[in-house]
Amino acid sequence: MLSKKIKARFSYFTKAEKALWCISVILIAVSCFAFDRNSILRPIASLIGVTSLIFNAKGNPFGQFLMVIFSVLYGVISFSFSYYGEMITYLGMTAPMAVFALISWLKNPYNSNKSEVKVNKLHKKEIIFMFALTAVVTAVFYYILAYFDTANLMPSTLSVTTSFIAVYLTFRRSAFYAAAYAANDAVLIVLWVLASLSNSA
Repeated sequence: MLSKKIKARFSYFTKAEKALWCISVILIAVSCFAFDRNSILRPIASLIGVTSLIFNAKGNPFGQFLMVIFSVLYGVISFSFSYYGEMITYLGMTAPMAVFALISWLKNPYNSNKSEVKVNKLHKKEIIFMFALTAVVTAVFYYILAYFDTANLMPSTLSVTTSFIAVYLTFRRSAFYAAAYAANDAVLIVLWVLASLSNSA
């Protein structure tokens, strides 16, 4: 009985998904060993982040739980680099929205399967509302970030835009949330490359 449960847990992910997670973990470990031996927080946050992504890709609510933890850690790390936009976005928006998404995903299982969320389709009016709300949030955050003298203001502001769309789509259980997170990741790559120019960690 117990062995069947263990096998079921291991078979939950495909071989490709397991390989992707393992490669991610190895890359994190190598980069931390090479550039960031003095920090334990950043590798932990990275490991939680990649683990949350693979669960979210499966539509598993556990991914949203991990995202809440990641958001808090990422906010602390961003603060240490004066990326106040990232800090405010993740602590004030991504983390709370991940909590709401977790509740929404748990309340809407696919065919009574609590390990998978039921996908929702957004209508045109809601899509228009989402983009209008995103524009307002972006404008407000631009002035907030400028006030706090945020490093790399424009990409930090763009990160707010893509993050908000991503968390909104996640909360509303839209299949396009992954595309929004991919766009946000592209912005984050730019942000952290800029940060690495002044601090290799």
